[in-house]
Amino acid sequence: MAAYRAGAVMRPLLFLDIDGTLIPFGRTAQADAASDSYLARLDPRTGRRLAALPCELVWATTWEDAANTEAAPRIGLPPLPVVHWPEPSVESELEDRWFGLHWKARTLVAWAAGRSFVWVDDEITAADREWVAANHPGRALLHRVDAAQGLTAADFEALEAWLSGT
Repeated sequence: MAAYRAGAVMRPLLFLDIDGTLIPFGRTAQADAASDSYLARLDPRTGRRLAALPCELVWATTWEDAANTEAAPRIGLPPLPVVHWPEPSVESELEDRWFGLHWKARTLVAWAAGRSFVWVDDEITAADREWVAANHPGRALLHRVDAAQGLTAADFEALEAWLSGT
């Protein structure tokens, strides 16, 4: 079911991680010694593909605001909304460990507030999928990316297929 704001259909959210998702861990950087080889792993073509998706992009990374100053310009994205991570309560930390839940899951479901969303990350597990299905009333796709490769053409195809069905 689509979320509505003042009578208008709201596009799904796409929560986007950076490390292992946009910056793969398996490739060696093609940068000279003077550059930041870690950031050089960002593919400048990725921003265009992300921007073409029928969704609202949101940074869901420990980079928080630095995602807009460090990563976004390198891949051609404008500044995006940023999820700021709250300090977890002792109770939620214990429950998350018990269920094997990723520490981002609760915050992303709360941030979505019932709105359809995609979460793209390299650390998503079956426990996260089960918890989101049980605790989020909207549609949700938790898409795990291979950290050694980062986002691939196959990942974009899966995202496009899911988003076109929203």
